[in-house]
Amino acid sequence: MKGYELYLVGYNFAQVLGWGAVLVKTVLGIAAGKTNEELYDNVALELAIFQTAAILEIVHAAVGFVRSPIATTATQVFSRVVVVWTILYKVPSSRSSIGVLMLLLAWSITEVVRYSFYALGLLKSVPFALTWMRYTFFIVLYPLGASGEVITMIAALPEIWEKKHLSFELPNSFNFGFSYYYFVIILCLYYLPGFPQLYGYMFQQRKKYVTNAGSTEGQKKKA
Repeated sequence: MKGYELYLVGYNFAQVLGWGAVLVKTVLGIAAGKTNEELYDNVALELAIFQTAAILEIVHAAVGFVRSPIATTATQVFSRVVVVWTILYKVPSSRSSIGVLMLLLAWSITEVVRYSFYALGLLKSVPFALTWMRYTFFIVLYPLGASGEVITMIAALPEIWEKKHLSFELPNSFNFGFSYYYFVIILCLYYLPGFPQLYGYMFQQRKKYVTNAGSTEGQKKKA
């Protein structure tokens, strides 16, 4: 195994552990009847560390460590980092949204499965059950996560407008104006064309890795 592959195995297993902690804490929090804000507070550190670490995946794609499309990878990572740092961290009122519960569940389950799939793929020991989960769970988890992200961003808008978070109003010495309020609205609207493309791509991948693979396995058993 090459050096960069060993690094990727370590990176992916570290992410499995991190997102596993988020998943376990979230499920236990739900069972304990914690509020959405308490659920966030309970995993805020892990969420910040391991979602921010995903920025490395853009680098991995750029230098050729993995074959993932750079643009797609960057878009997915960017949207989540924005939600983690400029919405959940920066805008406390957003944490009470039902979107927090939705995205915590969707992100953590998705990432535990995804990073396990990548790590075991590098070791060439991916069981079909994990492949099935990777390309089946998304059918529910992707809409759940995307909806949670949008709902959380919308919940943040009143406070962003009132407190002018991350905005630069004119006039100023730089002669430059920026409204984070409208930026978040535009980002939410981007999900309308962006999500169907990603969702459709995953169905294509499912046909390739699950449907066709399952048919091949069935033919082998009959033979």
